[in-house]
Amino acid sequence: MDTIIKYFPELSETQRRQMAELEALYPEWNVKINVISRKDIDNLEVNHLLHSLGIVKFVKFAPGTRVMDLGTGGGLPGIPLAIYYPEVTFHLVDRIGKKLKVAQDIASRIGLTNVTVQHGDVKEVKGKFDFVVSRAVMDLGDLVPLVKRFIASEGRNAVPNGLICLKGGDLSGEVAKFKHQVLIDELSSYFNEEFFKTKKVLYLPL
Repeated sequence: MDTIIKYFPELSETQRRQMAELEALYPEWNVKINVISRKDIDNLEVNHLLHSLGIVKFVKFAPGTRVMDLGTGGGLPGIPLAIYYPEVTFHLVDRIGKKLKVAQDIASRIGLTNVTVQHGDVKEVKGKFDFVVSRAVMDLGDLVPLVKRFIASEGRNAVPNGLICLKGGDLSGEVAKFKHQVLIDELSSYFNEEFFKTKKVLYLPL
């Protein structure tokens, strides 16, 4: 928890407790269902929880914002974001039911009331959202056509509604067709850890 608190000292006691509980619950579940690489579970705080919170450094969601986390797996980035933003609603979607079961159980056990989950394909999702977020789910060119219809026309945030992705590595080919629209924010400008040297937030208004 020390690293998260270093970068987010504004967290309340409740939020700190919930974040600390994640550090116990994910390893507990990971023994049964592999939602995080077993080689990487010891790096949970930095490589997964803090990485998820990188979106907070890019944009501060206004109360009432609606967010879909597509391909959430075991609840990343949605659950850490839902802790940080108790007045924002998060709809977690994934096609793998056993991973979604982990997300649902963890959200319930830490007392989150702003999280809903949906097992199935994104084509089955109904409703409108201010943002769709994802963490290394698929190529931007494949993702944009899938989520465009979910983006609400009226915004309530400092940046227009759209898609926010957490990605890493060389993205030049992936973003080429969106180069005049996409904004890339380097997470290394916020976090000092080695892991973030190649990690980025991609934002595309839709």
